[in-house]
Amino acid sequence: MAGTGRELARKGLHVAMGGFAFALAYLTWWQAAILAAVALLHNLFLLPRYGSRAVFRDGALARGIDWGIVFYPATVLALILLFRERLEIAAAAWAWLAFGDGIATVAGILLGRSTGPLPWNREKSWAGFFGFLVAGLPAGAVLWCWTRGEAFPPAALGPLLVVGFAVAVLESLPLGIDDNLVVGLAGGGLLATVLAVDPGRLLPPATTLGVAVGVNLAVGLLAYAARSVDGAGLFHGALLGTVLWCWGGPGAFFLLLLFFVLGTGATKLGWRTKEREGTAQEKGGRRGAKHAWANAGAPALFALLAAGTGDPAPWVLALAAALATATADTLGSEIGQAFGRRTFLVTTFRPVPRGTDGAVSLEGTLAGVAGSAVLGLAALGLDRAGWLAGGPGLLHWTDTAIVVAAAFVGTTLESILGATLERARAIDNEAQNFLNTLVGGLVAVLLRRGIG
Repeated sequence: MAGTGRELARKGLHVAMGGFAFALAYLTWWQAAILAAVALLHNLFLLPRYGSRAVFRDGALARGIDWGIVFYPATVLALILLFRERLEIAAAAWAWLAFGDGIATVAGILLGRSTGPLPWNREKSWAGFFGFLVAGLPAGAVLWCWTRGEAFPPAALGPLLVVGFAVAVLESLPLGIDDNLVVGLAGGGLLATVLAVDPGRLLPPATTLGVAVGVNLAVGLLAYAARSVDGAGLFHGALLGTVLWCWGGPGAFFLLLLFFVLGTGATKLGWRTKEREGTAQEKGGRRGAKHAWANAGAPALFALLAAGTGDPAPWVLALAAALATATADTLGSEIGQAFGRRTFLVTTFRPVPRGTDGAVSLEGTLAGVAGSAVLGLAALGLDRAGWLAGGPGLLHWTDTAIVVAAAFVGTTLESILGATLERARAIDNEAQNFLNTLVGGLVAVLLRRGIG
């Protein structure tokens, strides 16, 4: 009961902190950012000294740091910085984080046993899921209106409800990353994406949809027969591949296929060595649903932006860079684990055994750079052929270098996260892969804008 009482107290504080989101209507973005940074420093350095026994979870008490409590203000700070020109987006995402996620946990604790577990995640309950919807959806709409100073209902009510529901689903999934990061950052990013997209641009021709589904199912069945994916990996991979084909163009699907072929081949190389050292991919190298979303989720998001914003060029580049990042990361890890002679932590440069979280090697790094260059060149060729959304002529030779540079940034981030948060069990490998592909794509957009 002591643990339950501490969790309820923790979530009470979690919900109460959402009240500060109403201040966004009166603050400049930099004032809000300073306050969020102060809260982050407080939770990182001061709170453990006086409040740990009241709100820290059991494992965090032993470590001396509770990552969830650190991630909360860090997420708020990131939302304010990312959406400083549209603080209403930050406010809505903060509402989902504070009220939706907080009430979901409280409802799960108090009513979860009576409503039963969710079929897709037995660690969470129907009570928690509906608690998120009941508290989070209206709170998101209210804070949007409050921050903008407009009457209810807002013109953005539809997107707010759709994204709020999507975030509730994300919160209920076993994603291997703290909910404070998922709910806030995914909520803000998805809301910004939905608001930027014209729904009328997203209806693919029936023929295109039929071909995309057929090709993806055929490729998925072949991959399943070759023991490269499991059943869930087949379904989710085909779903994401269809999204890429319909909105990124058939070339986007072929880039995904190229990543899959290169990644699968690298996984099989040196298999006996990896198996002997305990670094081999689980299930004999078969990829599942979480691998599909980790590597193709961000490219699918960029495909939607390429088709729906009326400005496809930066998002086609982001799509290519995201898949190049996934390729670089997979080749770097698999080649490094099989053939890396000297591996070291990217954060300290201290030698560590192969397969250590956050470890890199010269052999793996070179393989990753080569893989990202292959994806960049392939994207350029597919664009010239008119097989990518909005093409031909969207990509240039300089974009190949941008893709390689962005992929290097993304994979370096993955290594840093592996050496820090993964080693602390605050994030898993698939969550890292999603983040590094997302960052790789966004870095490519920023680099092109900077060069342009």
